[in-house]
Amino acid sequence: MYSPAVERLITELAKLPGIGPRTAQRLAFHMLRLRPDEILPLAAAIVEVKEKIGFCARCFNLAEGELCTICSDTRRDPSVICVVEQPADIVPIERTREFHGLYHVLGGALSPLDGVDPGDLRIAELVQRAETGITEVILATNPTMTGEATAMYIADLLPERVRVSRLASGLPVGGDLEYADELTLGRALSGRRDARRPHEA
Repeated sequence: MYSPAVERLITELAKLPGIGPRTAQRLAFHMLRLRPDEILPLAAAIVEVKEKIGFCARCFNLAEGELCTICSDTRRDPSVICVVEQPADIVPIERTREFHGLYHVLGGALSPLDGVDPGDLRIAELVQRAETGITEVILATNPTMTGEATAMYIADLLPERVRVSRLASGLPVGGDLEYADELTLGRALSGRRDARRPHEA
């Protein structure tokens, strides 16, 4: 129906999360209507971010350089780590201004049905970090079945001397941290609970 170049643009846009074929088509035609000086900066920004942005060597957050801005901040408390699934989950937590420690990005959640096993996540790196002066690990995985399973799995691996907590109530079950408001997340952080399974007597 369209030229190969337009079809390719629509196909590539449709691969983005939340973008269906119709939305991709509307975006493509919107881009075609823009002047070169309006659309080329977008293309340049995409190329630049792919060339310059990688993962932090310590926490695996997005970083321009070896360490991300949070790990580079000497004012942060290095003895407390907040574990999240994706870099996008850090943003809403930072907006609460309730957390002043460091982060650890897993890169997803355990989901055997989808082929995501412990070896596919950065769990081993987290356990290694927990053995070097960490006093508390806050498990802030999403309140979904996979997020809860991931939190329980990690809690059993961490050293006994480390306090392991989970975000408190306030986050809706089945929701994502990315869409939580600051007040809800702030209450969840301040009222976090122990995440370890109670030992049998």
